[in-house]
Order: sequence, then structure tokens, then C-alpha cells
Amino acid sequence: MRKLVVVSAFLFMVSTIIVSFRAEKNHIRGSIPVPKDSVGSVKAFMSVYKVLKSSRCMNCHPAGDAPLQGDDNHIHAMNVKRGVDGHGIYSMRCSNCHQAENVPGLHMPPGNPKWGLPPANMRMVFQGRSPRQLALQLLDPKQNGGRTKAQLIDHMANDNLVAWGWHPGDGRTLPPMSRQAFVAQVKIWLAKGAFAPSAKLK
Repeated sequence: MRKLVVVSAFLFMVSTIIVSFRAEKNHIRGSIPVPKDSVGSVKAFMSVYKVLKSSRCMNCHPAGDAPLQGDDNHIHAMNVKRGVDGHGIYSMRCSNCHQAENVPGLHMPPGNPKWGLPPANMRMVFQGRSPRQLALQLLDPKQNGGRTKAQLIDHMANDNLVAWGWHPGDGRTLPPMSRQAFVAQVKIWLAKGAFAPSAKLK
């Protein structure tokens, strides 16, 4: 009997240490589980959606194979096309006009070292997507560039082409919230359960 009590006490102590270790590990990583909250999650995504549907994001995520331009989302001049890699076709490459940085001046060509559309095999369309469609697309590795939720946050927070949306050059409207606020809403959406809005939401 005494041996059984000792063994039980030992197992309890070990399990307590393991739980404490995991809690501390989660605390260090900032990944303490957040209770699922469908209302809060959807509310956060609707803020995310407004940014993704802004011209600064949607112009490079068109439904077709031609990029869009301007705050009115008109089709890119000069018959520019996506191409297999997203950087144009034949001699009409994005880098012909889009340099590593914005060209100074009103409505001059914007620039970034990675300028281009998503590749043809991973088009990541934003244009025409409902909130529900876009949420489900972002969560699907087969449609989001093979990203996990953590990688999705990293992409939104640290990718310098995404950052261009908040530094687009003269004459272009900024997204409806700061990048910091945008990333915060992405994190809330995912942390609270990554719920997709109802099909009724527009």
C-alpha cells in the first residue's frame, strides 16, 4: 500500500512538472490557447477583408491574368499579363518598368524587388471573392502558397512586398488601417478560431 502511495505521488509530481513546463513554453512563445469565439473571429476577419479588398492589395490579386491599376482598379495598360511565374511574359516583364523602389512622382511606377502577381499555379485571387470565400482561401494551403496559420501571419507581418501597400508612392490611396492594426486583426481572427464569415455577409 505504501509503495502504491509513493508511486502515485511520484507520477503526480511528474505530471505537474510536465504541465508546468508546457505552460511556460506556451507563455514564452506567446501561444497560450485563446478560447474559440466565432463572433470575435469573424469581426476581426471583416477588418482584414477590408484591407485585402483595397486597391493596394486587390490590384495584384486580380480574377484574371492581367494586373489592375489605380484606385479604380482598371486593367493594366500595355496588355501586361501574369505569365507562368507571375512576372510577365516574353519581353513584357514586370521588372522592365517596376524597379526595386517606387519611382518618385505622382502616379509613377511603383517598385519592389519582388514586384509581380502570384504565379499561375497559385493565383490567390482577391477580386470578386466574398468574405467567406476569401477567408477559406487564405486558410487553404493549396490556395495560399502552402502556408500554415503561423506562416500566414509571418507573411502579412514581415513580407516586404506586402509592406509596399502602406508605402505605395504619390497619388495612391492607403489601405483603410495601418499595417500594425491589420496584422493585429489577422492574429485575432486566427487565435479565436479562424472562423469564416457566413455566406450572407458581403
